[in-house]
Amino acid sequence: MPDYVCIGVPYYLGESQPDRREVDALRRSGIAGELQAEWVDIQPDFDADKDPVVAVNRALAAALKDNCDKLPVVFANDCTSCLGMVKGLERQAPAILWYDSHGDFNTPETSPSGFLGGMPLAALVGRGNQHLMRGIDLSPVAESKVIVTDVRNLDPEEGTMLRGSGVAIHKTLDSLRQSGLPDQPLYIHFDTDIVDCAEMPAMSYPEPNGPSLDECIQSLEFALSQGNLAGILFSLWNQTLDGGDQALAATRKLILALRSV
Repeated sequence: MPDYVCIGVPYYLGESQPDRREVDALRRSGIAGELQAEWVDIQPDFDADKDPVVAVNRALAAALKDNCDKLPVVFANDCTSCLGMVKGLERQAPAILWYDSHGDFNTPETSPSGFLGGMPLAALVGRGNQHLMRGIDLSPVAESKVIVTDVRNLDPEEGTMLRGSGVAIHKTLDSLRQSGLPDQPLYIHFDTDIVDCAEMPAMSYPEPNGPSLDECIQSLEFALSQGNLAGILFSLWNQTLDGGDQALAATRKLILALRSV
């Protein structure tokens, strides 16, 4: 098994919320010990950055660089932490495998809600919200280096933009497996809401008709078996909602797929 480091990002869109204890629940579950890993929590300097999302991502990138001799396993409360993840891994210039029931490919101009958590992948490839990218001195990733799978709920303009981009889109996990993965370092971004909400409850934005937990574990094991992992981030459930304990147990099963490497 690789030498992992577990990194906690207990912030939601840059804010520390006392009732959002998902990262702490994972830490207390002993997951780091089961991966034979050290646990590290990021230390944002909110006084140094006007934008708290930038502060969180800057701190995540620093934690990754401080532990560059280990494979990072990151636990975050929202998907905007992908920016700090890619910044921390930039020397490896990884391709990105994005598991999600949503596209996260909105921009301020296309989003019906204006929700920042629905925009990070678009920002990562240079669309919208570039103040976040500039804040951590991160250049956009080429769309041809990004693979998304599932994304079963897309806003209308978001879907049009994603389908017209250079991002590789797989509607099913089977399609992903059949197409294979690039032979280069790989950042896996795994939003746990990809799992069908019957098995992964307590999601802020639940999407029915998703793949089963077992199917997601098998897909992760396939991706990990390629031997190119640069790092992985799990975007977590919402502990304030019903089913938090079930979501914790399901997420632990996903994480323990890392023992197959």
